[in-house]
Amino acid sequence: MARAVVEPAVLELVRRYPRGRSFSTTVALGGDDFSMCAHVRARWAAPGQVEIALACWVVNKDTARYLGGSPPAAEESRLPPEGTARWDEELTGRVIGHLATRMNALTAAVPTGDDHLTVTVPLVLT
Repeated sequence: MARAVVEPAVLELVRRYPRGRSFSTTVALGGDDFSMCAHVRARWAAPGQVEIALACWVVNKDTARYLGGSPPAAEESRLPPEGTARWDEELTGRVIGHLATRMNALTAAVPTGDDHLTVTVPLVLT
């Protein structure tokens, strides 16, 4: 997930938004029975450094839900206050760990007050 959707989202956010502001997006990587979603926030931490905050969760969309008449609602793909998703700390830890390795993080992952984990990475726009 880190390589496939999160890292490209971070790079796109950094390219598109000016310094001095925080910017975010939600990305998903899906399969037949589930989608892994990630809320990605990025902000300039210092010259040449970007702080990335990440929260991940899984949306179950298996066939039984559809046959039972309760397919996933759009709200399940968004974090509160817009949605009903609940972050998965273990999944978030694994994804941010992979992202930190891929992007040569300068700091270890630390929790925020809003169910995200953050790392600071050097700015490399490739």
